[in-house]
Amino acid sequence: MITLLTILLLIPQQVTLIFSASAEENMNWSIVNDGVMGGLSKGNLESTADYIVFNGSVSTANYGGFTSAVLRFNPIPVDSKQKVQLKVKGDGRSFQFRVKADSRESYSYITTFKTSGDWQTITLPLSSFYPSFRGRTLQRPNFNHDLLSEVTILIANKKNEDFELLISEISTVN
Repeated sequence: MITLLTILLLIPQQVTLIFSASAEENMNWSIVNDGVMGGLSKGNLESTADYIVFNGSVSTANYGGFTSAVLRFNPIPVDSKQKVQLKVKGDGRSFQFRVKADSRESYSYITTFKTSGDWQTITLPLSSFYPSFRGRTLQRPNFNHDLLSEVTILIANKKNEDFELLISEISTVN
C-alpha cells in the first residue's frame, strides 16, 4: 500500500528562482534608506560568490528608522497558494519581507521573519502577506495576484542598531 508520504515525495516541487547569489545578475538590488524622509539610516549591499550581504545601521534620528534592499525583476507567474522561500543567515533580528505584483504600485504586501544567527530556509506563504503602505495596514485582501515583480527586505525595529543579513537565494515554491 502506498502511503500519502510516498505519494507526496513523488510529486515534483515546482521552484521558480527569483534570486541566486551565484547568478551573474545578482546585483540588480538597490538600497532605499529613510533619507528619503530625512532619516539617517544606512544600508549597504556587498556581493560574494555564495551570498549577498545586506548590512548597515538603523537610526531613529530625524524621524527615521528603516533601510531596505529592493530587487525588481521581470514579472514571474505565481498564485496565492505558493510560498516564498528564503535561504538566509541573519544576526537574530527580525526583518520584513515585502512583495509587489507590479513594481509601480505604491503599497506592498508584507510579512516578517526572524533570523536565528545560523543559515535558515524560511518559507513564507504568499497568502499570509498583507497589504501595507508606510506602516499602515490597508483595507484590502491579502496577496492574491498572479504575478510578482519586486521583493524587498526591510529592517525597521524602532531602535538604533547595526544589522547584517546574508542572502543566498530567494524563490517561489508550491
